[in-house]
Amino acid sequence: MSTLAIDKGGPSRKVKYGSMSRDRTWALRWSYFFLVLFAAFSLIPPIYMLITSLKSSAEISAATNPWWVFHPTLSNYVELLTSNQFLRFFWNSAIVSIVVVIVTMLISIPAAFALARMKFWGSATLATGVFLTYLIPDSLLFIPLFKMLAVIQDFTGIALLNRWYVLLLIYPTLTVPFCTWIMIGYFASIPKELDEAAIIDGASWLQTLMRIFIPVALPGLIAATIFAFTVSWAQFLYPLVFTTSVDQFVLPVGITTTLIKGDVFNWGQIMTGALLGAAPPLIIYAFLMDYYIAGLTAGATKG
Repeated sequence: MSTLAIDKGGPSRKVKYGSMSRDRTWALRWSYFFLVLFAAFSLIPPIYMLITSLKSSAEISAATNPWWVFHPTLSNYVELLTSNQFLRFFWNSAIVSIVVVIVTMLISIPAAFALARMKFWGSATLATGVFLTYLIPDSLLFIPLFKMLAVIQDFTGIALLNRWYVLLLIYPTLTVPFCTWIMIGYFASIPKELDEAAIIDGASWLQTLMRIFIPVALPGLIAATIFAFTVSWAQFLYPLVFTTSVDQFVLPVGITTTLIKGDVFNWGQIMTGALLGAAPPLIIYAFLMDYYIAGLTAGATKG
């Protein structure tokens, strides 16, 4: 019994496959081109900062190749790391950032859990309003906040202005809304059967949050924590407005106000201070980037 060979496309299918292969090759080439372009655009500034931080003031001001270090030195790093003033800036930033992260998490996690799971009248509108609050630029808020704190200081006698701890009250207005929104998306992506089973077993809402949702939503918690730390560490406008004494400055303001004197820019130490200031967030992102991305994209995958 003979068999009949069936042609399923012949040369036309080969042409089609060849065309698809060429399209994929060109797509990969363009992808690598834009990837290299983006990497160069992103890495050139910190590389230039590193090169400048290794130069002396005389070499920076000399008419030489700015992209090469002819006489490398670590004097800029030694001067800053042994400066009590710089260490004070760094310490103020560390305390403010850590406390703001703790306060933000203590507020955002219960708020997000309530808005995502404990459905009540207006919960969806309130959740949207929380996110819209974050969209208001801080350049519009610092004036009314300043007036409010001035009034409170006049009535209570508690010194709030020109104190680094005033930032502990102000920064949560930036971090809490967005962190709450992140956690709402993550909590909403968790199957409802988990909390329903916990409630049937007699668990309270607090026990359900602590024993089920927080362990499951760990990537979302890490993403919110990283965001809160980054905002509080790198914020510039609020500490510039609310603190005026050198001993009350945090790192971003301290670097720009003490290393720039009139029209004299100490570029070597400015670049060194910027690199040292960028080190803590960079280390955190390097180790926790996967959790950060997972936390930000959790709400988009909810089915």
